[in-house]
Order: sequence, then structure tokens, then C-alpha cells
Amino acid sequence: MNTKTLVEKKNGFKLKGFTNNDIGDDHLYTGLETPMKPSAFKLSDSEKKQRIALLFEEIMDVMGLDLTDDSLRGTPERVAKMYIDEIFSGLNPSNKPKIALFDNKYQYNQMLVEKNITFYSNCEHHFVPIIGKAHVAYISSGKVIGLSKLNRIVHYYAKRPQVQERLTNQIAEDLKHILGTEDIAVIIDAKHLCVSSRGIKDESSATVTSFYGGVFNTTAKIAELQNYLRD
Repeated sequence: MNTKTLVEKKNGFKLKGFTNNDIGDDHLYTGLETPMKPSAFKLSDSEKKQRIALLFEEIMDVMGLDLTDDSLRGTPERVAKMYIDEIFSGLNPSNKPKIALFDNKYQYNQMLVEKNITFYSNCEHHFVPIIGKAHVAYISSGKVIGLSKLNRIVHYYAKRPQVQERLTNQIAEDLKHILGTEDIAVIIDAKHLCVSSRGIKDESSATVTSFYGGVFNTTAKIAELQNYLRD
């Protein structure tokens, strides 16, 4: 599939032989920013939950589920609340964690590593979970960040429909901006349920992505960081 064909489809032309899987497989339009409409926040969270509940109820009805059953009756509302308030809450900038920096009074000038940050995200191609661990490292340029804030930044970007490559870079770029340094490293090791529960159904594979910035982009620092990450 050539670029011209994909651009024409993106602009509203339906072309013979084109399927949505072509974009999903090629990642042609995957960039640093999560794809969002300009009108993404026109509706309030409450209004979004009402709309999602109605739409999910229709999906369940189409699948033939009995929505009068006690177990299913409240499912559309539960799904809507889960989407907006929990697993996709990172789509809303107002939910971004507030970050405070502190002077590096201890004059600690070596790498600081926060490893094994457990996170849950969702594949944007099939809306099934991505479960993994993130390892984040930085070298202070004069300011330090509270350790729990590193976890919160990871979770914020994970709580949206994601591609692992984008998630890795979003975390790294935000930390570069917050800490005022290029000396950032992010490694993500994750299991994709779209691989293990459908399609190829490979339950043993995992995906690893990494970002090495500044001094971390050297053989010596990468080796040092990898040594810290060994259990």
C-alpha cells in the first residue's frame, strides 16, 4: 500500500482493496502525539459517559446479549465510567499529574533509576490490554523530581489507547521538558493481549522499546543502566 493511497483514504476517499488493517499494520500516521480530534473536549466527562453507555448498550444488543439480565443490566454504565474515569483518563490533559521539582541539594550527579513501574494500557488497534513494566532513569541538571511522580507520569501516558513506541517517547519527551535535561532513559517491557489472546495467540512473547537521550546514548551508560535493571 503506497503513501498516496493511504492519504487519499485519510482525506475521505474510499478506495478498492483498502482495509483498516493496512493503517494498523503499517503505523504510517503514528506520531508522538496521541491522535485527537480538535473537538475532543467539547463534551463534558458526564456527557461522554452518557453517550458511551448508550453506544455500548447498542453493541451488546447487536451481539445478542440480554440486557434485562441482572448481571448485564448495569454493564454499559460501568464500561462508560471505566473508559472516562479510569483506563482512558490520560486522554484528558486536566488529569496530568502536578509536578514539583526540588533543588539537587545532595549534589547527586549520577543516574537515578526508578525500575519496575507496573502499568496497564490498551492497544489502540484492538482496545485490549497492554500490561508491562517501565524503567525510567535520569541524571539531574540541578533539579530532582519526587520518585512517585515518575510513576504517575508513566501511568498518565499509559491511560489512553496506545502504541508502545509512542508511549515510550511520550514519557521520555515529557521528562526531558520537566527536568530540563536530555539525560533521560526509558525502557518498556510489555505484553500485548492483542498478540496473546487473538491473532497469532502467542502467550510467551513480549515487546521491549527504549529511549536513550543525552549521555545515556553511549555504550558505557547503556551498559551501566542495564546492569541496574538486572534482577
